[in-house]
Amino acid sequence: MSRDRALLERALDRGEQDGGNVEFKERLSRDVHLEGGRRESLAAQLRHRILSGDGEATYVVGVTDDGGLAGIDPDTFSETMDVLSLLAEEADAHIDDVQTWGIAGGLVGVAMVQEGGVLETDDEHVVVGTAGHVDHGKSTLVGSLVTGKPDDGDGATRGYLDVQPHEVERGLSADLSYAVYGFDEDGPVRVRNPNRKADRAEVVQKADRLVSFVDTVGHEPWLRTTIRGLVGQKLDYGLLVVAADDGPTRTTREHLGVLLATDLPTIVAITKTDVVDDERIEEVEREVERLLREVGKSPLRVARHGIDAAVEEVSERVVPIVETSAITMDGLETLDELFDRLPKTSQDTGEFRMYVDRSYSVTGVGAVASGTVMSGEVEAGDELLLGPMPDGRFQAVEVRSIEMHYHRVDKAQAGRIVGIALKGVKESAIERGMALLPRDADPEPVREFEAEVMVLNHPTRIGDGYEPVVHLETIGEAAAFHPDDGRLLPGDTGETTVQFKFRPYLVEKGQKFVFREGRSKGVGTVTDVHPME
Repeated sequence: MSRDRALLERALDRGEQDGGNVEFKERLSRDVHLEGGRRESLAAQLRHRILSGDGEATYVVGVTDDGGLAGIDPDTFSETMDVLSLLAEEADAHIDDVQTWGIAGGLVGVAMVQEGGVLETDDEHVVVGTAGHVDHGKSTLVGSLVTGKPDDGDGATRGYLDVQPHEVERGLSADLSYAVYGFDEDGPVRVRNPNRKADRAEVVQKADRLVSFVDTVGHEPWLRTTIRGLVGQKLDYGLLVVAADDGPTRTTREHLGVLLATDLPTIVAITKTDVVDDERIEEVEREVERLLREVGKSPLRVARHGIDAAVEEVSERVVPIVETSAITMDGLETLDELFDRLPKTSQDTGEFRMYVDRSYSVTGVGAVASGTVMSGEVEAGDELLLGPMPDGRFQAVEVRSIEMHYHRVDKAQAGRIVGIALKGVKESAIERGMALLPRDADPEPVREFEAEVMVLNHPTRIGDGYEPVVHLETIGEAAAFHPDDGRLLPGDTGETTVQFKFRPYLVEKGQKFVFREGRSKGVGTVTDVHPME
């Protein structure tokens, strides 16, 4: 018998033995169990179960009153969880975890309900995007920051962020990964074991101030994924890492260019200072300073000028530089203090909007769209629009629930990295680059827009019909350029019409984007849009 199946059997046995904090339900429905006095009666029953279990109750769903396995279809299971969530809210409790099993009759699940409402997220939340060359120690540095644990020299703390088995095996990140830690009045609130969802959720619950990391990809073949991480998230700061034993590379320059294109205040961390002597550290810092000055930035060595100066002066022009080692932990206290004190830079303006970065399906919950809330706020139960679909229409959906770093939250504001469970759409219909908007919005699908662009690097000239990949929010789509003057040369700034090659997206005036094709790259700003007819 599997460990998960054994957990189900123990829940059934416990219910048969005493019934104290275990409740059997075959199904719950809105039109039956939330009508008349049933809602109050079932909420009172749930409160009794929680009191019997010292603050925790177990609901076994898809079973008969005597504990027999019946099973229910996925849609009915989802509605049952919705109803149970509403009953829990009325009982000042929340669903903490749900596990499901497939049987011949459908699904059987065990929901753990805990005392206390879902987390309110009014605390300040700073989001940091990492960048830098492969093997320069981005993931290792972030892993040591969020845990407070030194690395073993073989990238042990990197494993706290890499989420795919082949990434762990090869020691390379191939997709975006996320990490979180925070601060309260006593100092850093770290994650004890980042591999446990509950530990990451505990940080979200306890900290007065949260710092989330969007850890990007350093390997050159995955540059488009890095661009997606830096352009498609509502970041407050960039953290560019440069290894002391290697120094700035072409990839370092590429990533710095993306950070500059997004006007993101940036900090440079010189990593691996434990493997070289002081003379080499000084040499690399001078190289970094030259690189920054070449692009019009003013470097500020924190070791020389102090943390107060870094906090006060970090901006689109001033770039603090910190020496670090994830093995000796040198410099990590400096980064802690910076992240504790740095002000949030992204502004929350307008109604709710979120671009989908990834989607997945959770058994018993359904389709989940994950991304960063770009503006406004969203709550469970909100009615939204999702799209545009390939044909240009927007689909009506409803928010079932919201999670932030594996913790259920009541709502999410701008800057939060969240997973939103959606009712009314299948996961297969959700695509990266789609947007979520309020139901009463009047969005228009856009296949073509006007833009002012600057060509940062190109071997010859950009002519009519040039087809790079455009990265705008979480969109990464091939598009054709039609420059007003017929061509654009390296270093030129000019106007161009941009046409997505395959499908429409939600595009608005003022949005910034990056475009690239091979080693060619540039940046742009949307100046006008041409909605589809």
